[in-house]
Amino acid sequence: MNGVIVVGAGPAGLTAALSLARTGIPVTVLESGSEPQRQPRACTFHPATLDLLDELGVAARLVAGGRVVDRVQWRDRAGAVLAEMGMNRLDGLTRHPYRVHADQTALTSLLLTVLGVYPDVDVRFGARVDGVAEGGTGIRVRVGHTWTRARYLIAADGAQSTVRAELGLPLPRAGQLATALRVFTDSPLDRLMPGLAPLTYVRDVQQSCTLLGLPDHWRIIFKIPLDGHEPLSAANLSLLVRRTLPGLGGPVRVTGADRFALSRGVLPSYRCGRVLFVGDAAHLTSTVGGLNMNAGLHDAFEAAQVIAAVLGGHARPAALEAWAWRRRSVLMRRVLPPGETRPAGVREHDSARLAAAMDGLRAIAGDPDATRAYLAKASLLDAAPERLGAVRGKSVTF
Repeated sequence: MNGVIVVGAGPAGLTAALSLARTGIPVTVLESGSEPQRQPRACTFHPATLDLLDELGVAARLVAGGRVVDRVQWRDRAGAVLAEMGMNRLDGLTRHPYRVHADQTALTSLLLTVLGVYPDVDVRFGARVDGVAEGGTGIRVRVGHTWTRARYLIAADGAQSTVRAELGLPLPRAGQLATALRVFTDSPLDRLMPGLAPLTYVRDVQQSCTLLGLPDHWRIIFKIPLDGHEPLSAANLSLLVRRTLPGLGGPVRVTGADRFALSRGVLPSYRCGRVLFVGDAAHLTSTVGGLNMNAGLHDAFEAAQVIAAVLGGHARPAALEAWAWRRRSVLMRRVLPPGETRPAGVREHDSARLAAAMDGLRAIAGDPDATRAYLAKASLLDAAPERLGAVRGKSVTF
């Protein structure tokens, strides 16, 4: 009973599993779904995250299949560029001085492929956890009538975590803050709006949005009122896009859309005995730029490192509590504060305040050192996971 159980086969759970497998620890991954998640989710991978994924042998393939974001831009509705910052200002701070846009399902697929080479990793789909019991020197998890034992459990089973429910740990929430509308288009927005950056924030007192370019489509994210229930018809969505981006040089073909709640919730502690919570199971935030997902991957990577150190006798069990405190502190100090990390598409009601904010961004963009500091903070480089020793194990290349 020297292994670890990971509940949830999303990006955070599989990142934890691979991190553990590379240290030689047996891992059992239990996923309630019958197959990997295929619905579009978060799509921004920050430099600090790419650095840790590089250590796990999957960053190069993720970058190759995604869209590299070499600059960040702010525009008004008419298309005028208000400010722009080049990600190359991060040279020297990271091995990946850029962001990558790729749906998180792409990372899930890569992680599953790499995990397949480890004989001591057992990934089980259709395995819904319906019992958790801790005792002695380990923990037991029940799926149906079968119990699986391990030394520790990493709960990465999402916002509706069954592990959390089994342990009677509610996730305190601030309630639904607003609703986001995500519109998908295969129209080439960067040709319809010359000079458009792969990541562009449109800021306007009437309607703001965020534009994200992926390899084969664009996503336009709006914040809409809680009581906004207009049908997501192609006609309504096209009208919204044209009204928000009147400077478009041609029609936009909407290929899909969805709504999702913008809410916030954080566990009081990411640890409960031998259970460590990571990702959406530990925290929910509705911040632009996929910061919640990136923070979840950092949680998972560092949790695996700490568990490996404890099991290997290189750290005391108290290191688990230190991990829980550190990761929650990073979330509270670095992910939740407002700014460009506020919910996507926030409408600016005060034109004077908006103008002042844009003046501030222009001043930062005009100063190389200020740009470097701003982008480092926005990319979580100042809150990257701690390394408790080199990741070791099989080297996997594609």
